[in-house]
Amino acid sequence: MKINTDALDHMISKMADNKHIFSAVMKIENTDGSISWSGASGDIKIDDRYFIASVTKLYITAVVMRLVEAGRIGLSDKISKYLPEHFCRGLVVVKAKDYSDEITVKHLISNTSGIPDYFFHKQDNGKTAADDLLEGNDKEWPLEKTIDLVKKMKPDFTPGAKSFWPGTEHKASYSDTNYQLLGKILEQITGKSIGGIFEDYIFSELGFNHTYVYANPEDASPKPFYYGTRKLWLPRYISSVGPEGGIVSTVDEVMIFLKAFFAGRFFPREKINALKKWNLITPPPGLFLFGIGLEKIWVPWIAAPFKHPGEIIGFWGQTGSFAFYNPKSDLYFCGTTNQINGRGHRAAAGAMLKVIKSVI
Repeated sequence: MKINTDALDHMISKMADNKHIFSAVMKIENTDGSISWSGASGDIKIDDRYFIASVTKLYITAVVMRLVEAGRIGLSDKISKYLPEHFCRGLVVVKAKDYSDEITVKHLISNTSGIPDYFFHKQDNGKTAADDLLEGNDKEWPLEKTIDLVKKMKPDFTPGAKSFWPGTEHKASYSDTNYQLLGKILEQITGKSIGGIFEDYIFSELGFNHTYVYANPEDASPKPFYYGTRKLWLPRYISSVGPEGGIVSTVDEVMIFLKAFFAGRFFPREKINALKKWNLITPPPGLFLFGIGLEKIWVPWIAAPFKHPGEIIGFWGQTGSFAFYNPKSDLYFCGTTNQINGRGHRAAAGAMLKVIKSVI
């Protein structure tokens, strides 16, 4: 199998159009490394550090599954086993009944808990936390603040509620709150900060030199991202939300992690299939499916009837970051467009699909 590197160079040069997308970096490899290409355009270089945003959640999956294998946590464990009562009480109250004691680790990592997303869920004033942050009003969002806020919000559904969408089992709603709680659980189990957990369980093992959890608001080394045409710099916020989206990395080191994840480096490879319990989520940038700590880009057959790509699994980040594997072509993709408003996600998805269809 070969890929047209000239076509890839042209593709990446067109992604950063200086109108809607101002940064684009991508790396593509196959399992044995016989294919390896990197490209960048706009105001980012191939070796620049960037915020991987919610791709961080795939690293959370690796840690959780590693602890599952070690017998230190179970997906069916109630979160009340690990968290203080005042954190758990009142998280999901429907018709005056508190369902919070039913929430499990699996509900959190699969976004089936029903706990509202503090970031995009509307508050009583009709605004969201995202509205303020995307206007450039940088502020910290510690877990305590998140918990206080979501307890005032209407839950999406009861934990593990059944779905009526064909081929899915449960209702799912993307919620960063779930991963803030997961991060706290991991800290309780290990006795370490989330940065220390990632360092011990992933970063040091893979020999990373440029990957870390962003914790110092004075650190200006990662590339800023954009919201539309406006450059955003939110160091206080990002330094406070490590478990849900705080990792800084490069395309080279994200690729190393991505390949290690699907190769079974952190937990038995055959157990990846157990994570593919897909439920439909429909926020921007478009339709995608969420499993147990794993996302799948939904490509309807009608969109590619003759060269359907099959599974494209991994994770999106809100900043246009991505890390995905396509078994059918045996290609791994990672990078970022550093654009929050969805245009970057569409450009990245389109690029991945174009490359996959060129080789299958």
